Amino acid sequence: MLLHILFLIGIAVEAMSAALVAGRRQMDWLGVCVIAVVTALGGGTLRDVLLGRHPLSWIEHPSYLVIVLVSALVTILVAPMMKRLRTSFLVLDGLGLVVFTVVGCDIAKGLHLHWLIILVSGMITGTFGGVLRDVLCTQVPLLFRKELYASVSLLAGAIYMTAPHVGIDHDVGLVAAMATGFTVRMLAIRYHWEMPKFVYKDDWD
Repeated sequence: MLLHILFLIGIAVEAMSAALVAGRRQMDWLGVCVIAVVTALGGGTLRDVLLGRHPLSWIEHPSYLVIVLVSALVTILVAPMMKRLRTSFLVLDGLGLVVFTVVGCDIAKGLHLHWLIILVSGMITGTFGGVLRDVLCTQVPLLFRKELYASVSLLAGAIYMTAPHVGIDHDVGLVAAMATGFTVRMLAIRYHWEMPKFVYKDDWD
């Protein structure tokens, strides 16, 4: 129940973050709604397709689409009153990242898959909606930048999976995984923590 509630919150905040990005690209209301749906439900859709899990979550539960669309439209209405859209976007995106990661891990775990596949499923769920959003908005996806993003997803997933094996209650482990992942993501933004970059320059250039 707790995970389901957090998932509903997650698709709402991801829709809001997507709406802000679309607004910065000066899209019309339809474009905002499309970007919101792709962002909030795209990662889970890709996960389900790869795992052969049908029906897709938003087809089985059309209410998810309603939540996403309402969240996007509300964001359009309240955005003029938000003075720091960039900060709001980063916070919402961080929340969506860790919530979706844990949800993805939980679904893959329920299919009794290998632990590595569970981790990857969590990362896909947590990050690829954002990748699709950024591609459609013609910007380099956060996943491919030097920021701590996919690594945060893997950290949250690893904590969630490890918790039961060390005697931690499921709900406590769930909250701990998301709180840790979100905190690391916010600290990485605040203090500019970065992944090592690969820089190659051909001497013939």
